Amino acid sequence: MDGTRRTDIHPGQAVAITLKKHQGTNILTQGFVQDILTSKPFHPRGIKVRLTTGEVGRVQVIVD
Repeated sequence: MDGTRRTDIHPGQAVAITLKKHQGTNILTQGFVQDILTSKPFHPRGIKVRLTTGEVGRVQVIVD
């Protein structure tokens, strides 16, 4: 499942995100969602979230 729809993402969920400094590469950072920062219901490049570690990025993969 990709991270383009806000309804698919919930606090505490495991996700893989792309950090701003890693855009354009295939480097993903895994963690748990603390806050959802995108207010729109859909974003084509991924919903922006803050992880429990404080890192901010766009969700690329929702980890099951």
